Amino acid sequence: MMTYYVVPEEVHNKLVEAAYIHRGYTSDEAADGARFCSTAAYYGIRTHHAIKALHLDELFGSKAGKWMPGAEIKKIDNKFLASEVWDSQKKLGPAVAYKAMDTCIKLADQYGVGIVSVENATHYLWGGGYVIDAALKGYIAYTNCTSATSEVVPYGGKRPTMGTNPHSWAFPTQDAVGFPIVVDWATSTVAMGRVQQFKRESKKLPPNSAVDRNGHPTIEPDEAVALLPFGMHKGYGLGLVDELYSAYTGGCLPSQRGVASTSESKSGSTFFFQVIHPEAINSHDYVRGLNQSENVRAILNDILGQGNEKCLLPGQIEAEAAQLSAKHEGLLFTEAELTEFAHIAEDCQQTPWDMAKFKSVEI
Repeated sequence: MMTYYVVPEEVHNKLVEAAYIHRGYTSDEAADGARFCSTAAYYGIRTHHAIKALHLDELFGSKAGKWMPGAEIKKIDNKFLASEVWDSQKKLGPAVAYKAMDTCIKLADQYGVGIVSVENATHYLWGGGYVIDAALKGYIAYTNCTSATSEVVPYGGKRPTMGTNPHSWAFPTQDAVGFPIVVDWATSTVAMGRVQQFKRESKKLPPNSAVDRNGHPTIEPDEAVALLPFGMHKGYGLGLVDELYSAYTGGCLPSQRGVASTSESKSGSTFFFQVIHPEAINSHDYVRGLNQSENVRAILNDILGQGNEKCLLPGQIEAEAAQLSAKHEGLLFTEAELTEFAHIAEDCQQTPWDMAKFKSVEI
C-alpha cells in the first residue's frame, strides 16, 4: 500500500500551464502541455507526467535553447492525399502531436487511413496518450518516435547510439472489453524516466536494464548512465524500426539528436503518426454472420478463454488507473512527487501546493 494525494485536475493544470508560460511558451502550447501531463497522470503513467515533461524541457528544451516556444509548424509539399509531412521547427512536442493526430483522423475519415510524419521535432513524451485518445474516438492508431537523445546500447554493442524509441498502438475495443487495448512501450528494458522514478523511490532497477559508465550492467539507479534493449536482439530490432522511420522522413544522425543544429548537421527527433478507420479494413466476411465489432469480441474471448481468463490485456493497467483517478476525482501523486511539484512552483514563481489541503488515499 502507498499513500497518494489527490490533486484536482484544474489545480494541476494551472501550475503546469504557468510553468510552460514562464519558460516562454504560448498559452495554447502551455494548455496542450498541461493537457498531456494531466492525461498521463490520469492513466497512472508516473514516468512521463509533468515532472518528466518539465525536466526534459529543462535539459533539452527551452531552457537549453533547443526547443522553440511559439514555433509554427511548416507543412512540406507532398503529392499523396492521405499523408502529410511536417517540419515542427522544434515546437513543443505535445502541441505538435495533438495536431498531428487530429489531422490523421480527418484524413482517415476521408481516405480510410491518415499519416503524418514530423521532422525537426522535440519530445512528445508518452505516445500512449495520443493513441488512446484516438481509440476512444473509434480509430485504430499508431505512433512511434525517436527519442530526444541516444541512451540505449544496441544489442552486442558498447556505447549508447539509439534512443529508447517507443511504439504505441491502440485499438477501439471498448465494446469488447470496456477499454481500448493499448500496446505501448519503449524498446529499452526500462525508460530513463523509470530510472528517475526508482531513484526518487529508493528502489533497485530490474537486472540487465541499465549499464554504468564503464558499460557494466547495474541495478543501482544512481549509477545508470545508459540503457539496454528489452529482449536482446528483438528489442534492438524494434528500436531500429523507429530509427528507420526517422531516416526515411529526414531525421538526423542518432548521435546528433541531443545537440544543437549547425549549417552542416541536423538535430532533433522525428514523430510518425498513423490512424486507420476500422471500416477501411473491413472485409464484411466474418464467421457465423458476425459483424466487425462482434468478431473482435469473439477473437478476444477466444484468446482469454481456455484457462487464460486471468491474463491481462495491454492497456488494462492504464484503464484501471484511470478508474482510480475518476473514483477519487483527481490526479494521484506521491509525497515525493509533490515535493518535485513544489520545486516547479518555486521555479515559475507560483505558490507551492499545500499538501495538507489534498485528500490522501491508500492504494
